Amino acid sequence: MSDVRQEAAVRGRVDSSGRLIDADPPLEALQRRAGGELGTALAVPQIASLTRLARRLGVVISRPVIAADGDVDLDLWVRAAPEDGDVELVITGWIPRAPRGPSAAPEAQREADMLRAVADWFWETDDALRFTSLSPAAASAVGRTPADFMGQPLTQLFHLKEAVDGSLPILNALAEQRRFDDQPAELRGANGAPYLLSGVPLIDGAGHFAGFRGAAAAIEAAQAPAPAGRGAPRPSPDSLDATAFGERLDRALRLPLDAIIANAETISSQPEGPLRRHYAGYARDIAAAGRHLLELVGDLVDLQAIERPDFAPEAEPIDLADIARRTAGLLSVRAADRNVTLDRPAEAESLAAIGEFKRVLQIAMNLVSNAVRYSPEGGTVAIRVERQGDFACVEVADQGKGIAPADQERIFEKFERVDPDEPGGSGLGLYIARRLARAMGGDIVVRSATGEGARFTLRLPAAP
Repeated sequence: MSDVRQEAAVRGRVDSSGRLIDADPPLEALQRRAGGELGTALAVPQIASLTRLARRLGVVISRPVIAADGDVDLDLWVRAAPEDGDVELVITGWIPRAPRGPSAAPEAQREADMLRAVADWFWETDDALRFTSLSPAAASAVGRTPADFMGQPLTQLFHLKEAVDGSLPILNALAEQRRFDDQPAELRGANGAPYLLSGVPLIDGAGHFAGFRGAAAAIEAAQAPAPAGRGAPRPSPDSLDATAFGERLDRALRLPLDAIIANAETISSQPEGPLRRHYAGYARDIAAAGRHLLELVGDLVDLQAIERPDFAPEAEPIDLADIARRTAGLLSVRAADRNVTLDRPAEAESLAAIGEFKRVLQIAMNLVSNAVRYSPEGGTVAIRVERQGDFACVEVADQGKGIAPADQERIFEKFERVDPDEPGGSGLGLYIARRLARAMGGDIVVRSATGEGARFTLRLPAAP
C-alpha cells in the first residue's frame, strides 16, 4: 500500500487486448499490488472498466474513480482516450481515503449522498474542523493541492460569513453535533468567490462525534446571502430563481444518471464474460432509458435558461462548416448504430457567421440527431452549408417519412411531436433550437412533404 499522494499526472497505455503495456511508476506499482504485472491485463477493475468503455464507444471519457489499494481507497480522476487501437490513461488525484474510518449514520449518509449530488466540491473534517479530505478541484482553485490543507482548519480555505440571523450555522451544528445547511462562506485567495457549505456529522466506531462530511456549492454573487442587518433577508432554497434551480436540477440528476448509464453499458459489454442474452438486453434498455432521461434533464435546464427575460447568447465569429463537421463527428457512433451515413461538409469548406459557438453546436446536434433518429436503416443524412444573402445557413436533410404541411409549425411548439407514440425526444428540442436561433438573430425553417424526407435549415447572420 502507498500512502503518498501523487501531485503530478500519472500516465499509462492499455493495448487492444486490455493489457497495461506502459505505465508511470505509481500506476505500475498499483498494478502489481492488484496482482498484475506490466504487460498483463490491467488488474484494477474500476480503471479497466473505464478503459473498455472508452475503447468500445471510441470517445474520450473522464470520470472520478475510487480504487482499492490495500486497506485504503484511492480517489482518482481517470481520463481514458482511445488512440490507434490502444487507450491512453491520464490519472490525477491519488488521494488516500481510509474506508473504515468514521462514518455517517444511515440517515445522515443518505443526506450526504444528496449533498454530493448538488455540490461542486466535497470535504471532510475531524471534530475540530480540521481537513481530513478535500476535493482536488477545491485546492487547485486557490493554486494549492489537497495535501497542503490536510490537518489545517477549514477556515484556511473558507472565510465563514454570518447568516441573516447573525449566526454561524456550522458552529451551532458543531456544538450540537448535528447537520447544518447554507453556511455562507467565501473562498480565500480566489476573489472571494461565494459558496454555501453543508455537512452531516460523522460518528466513529465508539459512537462519538468525529467531524463532518460536507459539500460546497458555488452560488452567483447576486444570490450570496446579505450580511446580518443589511438588505433584505436571503431567500429560502424554495425561492431560488429559475437559473439556480436549473443548475441544481442539472447537478442533482446528471451525476446519478451518468453513473447508471456507465454501469449499464459496462454490463451490456460483458467485460467479465458472457451473460444470458436477456440480461445483456436489460442492461442496454437501462442505458437507453438513462440517456433519454439525461437528454430530458438537459432540455429542462435549457428551457429555464432561454425563457428568462434577460437571456442573451454571445455574438462571436464562428465557422458553420466547422460546427457541421464537429456535429457529424460527435454523432457518428449513434449514426453507425442505426446504419445511417452522415454526409458532412468537406474539410476545406468554411462559412463565417455570427453566433454563440456552444449554442450553435447545440442546435446542430439537435437537428442532426433528429435526422438520424427518423432516417431509415441504410439512409443518408446530408449536412450542407451555404450563404443565402445576409445569412449563413446549415441545411440538414434526411430520407425519412417526412412531415405533413399541417405539422410543420406545430413541431416547433413546446412539448409537441408529430407522433407522440413514436420513440423520440421530449418535444422540447426543436422549440429550444428555434428560440436559440432567433435569439441570435436567425431562425430555423423546415421544408418537407409526407414520404419525401425533411430538410431543416438553420439561418444565422453572416459575418461581414
